[in-house]
Amino acid sequence: MRARSVVVVLYDDVQSLDVTGPLEVFAGAGAATGQPGAYRVTTASAGCRPVRSSSGLRLLPDADLAEVGPVHTLLVPGGAAFEHPDGALVARIRELADRAERVVSVCTGAFLLAEAGLLSGRRATTHWAYCGELARRFPDVTVDPDPIHVRDGRIATSAGVTAGIDLALALVEEDHGRDAALLIARHLVVFLRRPGNQAQFSTQLAAQVAVRQPLREVQQWIAEHPGADLSVEALARRSALSPRHFARAFAAEVGVPPGRYVDGVRLEAARRLLEDTDDGVEAIARSCGYGTPEAMRRAFVRTVATPPAEYRRRFRSRPDGRPSDGGH
Repeated sequence: MRARSVVVVLYDDVQSLDVTGPLEVFAGAGAATGQPGAYRVTTASAGCRPVRSSSGLRLLPDADLAEVGPVHTLLVPGGAAFEHPDGALVARIRELADRAERVVSVCTGAFLLAEAGLLSGRRATTHWAYCGELARRFPDVTVDPDPIHVRDGRIATSAGVTAGIDLALALVEEDHGRDAALLIARHLVVFLRRPGNQAQFSTQLAAQVAVRQPLREVQQWIAEHPGADLSVEALARRSALSPRHFARAFAAEVGVPPGRYVDGVRLEAARRLLEDTDDGVEAIARSCGYGTPEAMRRAFVRTVATPPAEYRRRFRSRPDGRPSDGGH
């Protein structure tokens, strides 16, 4: 099988993990597929000059960006260049992208793709902290701040840092099948369980931590007891507040209403059980507070656009690293 060429664009102040994370995934594909050189990865900078990453790590490129040949996958990592992008760099990215079969960005690399006109009329994402700026600077781009990666045609964009690994694994799965991607994920000690439309944050991370101790304790109780009575009335009793006062205080300090917070925690609990256990859907629905499998199914379809059974089929692997359904 002919090796797919991957060109990784390097420039000063690039985020080193945006480069090395996907590179390790592609490098591992040879062993995972039994096809040495499944990907031919080339790092390239202007003039083949060494670059210094944002963390101070010096990177020595393989080639001059102006001279790289045919590209199957062009990967543009994030870095400080998005603030004042170099015109020559953007122009070369545009030229290479025109001939590439796939164009991929990690983190703020999406800004360089947008500067090159590659995201016009497309849906895209980037690091959560910069989604607002991407939308302001490029109003013709539909910026989705929630997913960890987004695919629109031949162009894929991903969220910050480790999301580049998720996207690279998804590309390996597309090229060589799920078994190969799972084997690479096991070797890198990462999970091949995050669908592209998974939120960049868990509910607990996305929400604020309440200021008052009683409300913080309620947050912890919700996380530890998703199957309990988590109505506003029940939670208000735990915090020794009236339901009306509790609902107002929780929304003000946590940033979301209690009902929405509970919905997010329950969904995450159900996803973990689908991924990590053999428990039946009915038992999981009951233990996570849904009551019925149909209620859980509606929540999954509404939030992750995938029913629970399909979610388990796609994102759960056996102890040997193979998917529970054999890969398809």
